[in-house]
Amino acid sequence: MEMTTLYQKIEQYLCLHADEIVRIGEAVLDTPELGYREEKTSAYVRKTLRKLGIDYTYPHALTGVKATLKGRKSLFNVCIIGEMDAVKCAGHAHEGDLSAAHACGHHAQIAAMLGSAIVLKNSGIMEELDGDVTLMAVPAEEFIELGYRNELKKKGKINHFGGKQQLILEGAFDDVDVAMMIHAQGDEPNARLYVRGTNLGFVAQTITFTGKAVHGSTPYDGVNALNAAALSILGIHANRETFREEEKIRIHPIVTKGGDVVNSVPDEVCVETYVRGATLDAIKKGSAVVERAVDGACRMIGANYKIDSIPGYLPLTESRALSEVLEAVSESVLGKDQIVYGEPITGSSDIGDLSHLIPTVQPSIGGFSGALHSREFTASDPSAAYLKATEILVKTTAELLYDNAKKAAHVKATFQPKLTKAEYIKYLNERE
Repeated sequence: MEMTTLYQKIEQYLCLHADEIVRIGEAVLDTPELGYREEKTSAYVRKTLRKLGIDYTYPHALTGVKATLKGRKSLFNVCIIGEMDAVKCAGHAHEGDLSAAHACGHHAQIAAMLGSAIVLKNSGIMEELDGDVTLMAVPAEEFIELGYRNELKKKGKINHFGGKQQLILEGAFDDVDVAMMIHAQGDEPNARLYVRGTNLGFVAQTITFTGKAVHGSTPYDGVNALNAAALSILGIHANRETFREEEKIRIHPIVTKGGDVVNSVPDEVCVETYVRGATLDAIKKGSAVVERAVDGACRMIGANYKIDSIPGYLPLTESRALSEVLEAVSESVLGKDQIVYGEPITGSSDIGDLSHLIPTVQPSIGGFSGALHSREFTASDPSAAYLKATEILVKTTAELLYDNAKKAAHVKATFQPKLTKAEYIKYLNERE
């Protein structure tokens, strides 16, 4: 079958199931759940897969679901990802328990992932493709509720706070050759696709300063932990000019505990910060600055300190070869003038971790009004948010796996992983 005929079948079945795909997005929107709590969403994904007659395995990383569609050959495995979790956003029109709301567009990802399953399964085009397609519903992308996740870790239910981190550890991606997903683009009501963007990575640090409490009227008998914390923050600020622009280091500490009562010298002060950066080396550099500033400040004051590091996410480094396949498809779907190149993304996502191991892309699509993570965020154009995203993912999959999967082979051959899985796990463990 010619590729033009495959495209026609994709468009035909996308049209036939358009209303169903939109309903999927709206159903997930109405049942928002926070990370590692996505029981309803996971059940909905599994129900939809059963309805399609697609076998799946569950659970992965507590709530995750993995299914694979087989091609006529199994030369390569393309993974389409949909994130399940919501973010805390009080006052959102679709707010659920624990102030959860899909203010980051993950409901649209599930619609596009399951929409891809519907089109691939019902159209019969898998019989024309020389590779397999894995559908992955993943939990806990938002790096929130760290206390809750720490309790899960203590109970042995998870090892890592990020869903893809946990899935990598469990081996869920071991048989995957390339991975892709399409994120929401906030404040972009038009059907426009943003490609070749970059995410920053980060490490989260909790710093506890310990001094000696005495009455506030006799501070000379004590050790003021708040002074040590304040000097540490000033020390971090004094180092900002040492960061290169391309490193994009962002350090933003807050004091979460400044003391107990005003008439006592504070003997315990707590500070939390993220250290963000464009590369793993930049993150390590920023973290070293924090540690030097804390150590120096405590030496000056005579206080003690403890730094607890939690592995955040690695920077996103997309596969250019994979992105080029998706870009060509997107131009045919949306028009060349609707493709935006190289818009920087200063936030972070665990898709960056996966991109260090296998060829990965995460473009973002419009059809959304309101800023990400705001109560105003909504899918204002379901055709773009749900259907165009599905069409791009399915057609890109077809391009990759058509004709002995030549394009998938090129993507994999040109990819140089930044870390092996063993090196990645070692990195996570070293940061803890």
